Amino acid sequence: MSPEYAMDGVFSVKSDVFSFGVLVLEIISGKKNRGVSISEHQGNLLAHAWSLWMHGNGLELVDKSISNSISMVEALNCIKLGLLCVQECPKDRPTMSSVVLMLGNKNASLPDPKQPGFFPTRAPSKNESSKSKTNSASINGLSVTTVEGR
Repeated sequence: MSPEYAMDGVFSVKSDVFSFGVLVLEIISGKKNRGVSISEHQGNLLAHAWSLWMHGNGLELVDKSISNSISMVEALNCIKLGLLCVQECPKDRPTMSSVVLMLGNKNASLPDPKQPGFFPTRAPSKNESSKSKTNSASINGLSVTTVEGR
């Protein structure tokens, strides 16, 4: 889900480009964007890919199961394309027609990506955590509803 849709409810064709970029990075890495343990980046694949890319270690993102069947140049181009698609600002992302052209032209020179739109997870503040405890209907915050017919 693109940052602008998640935060503001704004959906555009660039939201689809963002989703495509996430998909490309998931395929190349063999990992999901969320719910995967990437300890130094709190489970966020986009942050992990960006960190590797910025440190010149982009190839470390490539899943071992495909590393022998893909050239290093192809892998780096896929990672770069994925990062271009997940840039934080929608106007910086390519259009899908540009993405198709980039995929079809192996000699295309891709621009350098800017920081992706990712949201590092954070722990709730003391006010937020105490507020949720006081407003909770039960000890563990779970409610059970039984539906019965008339």
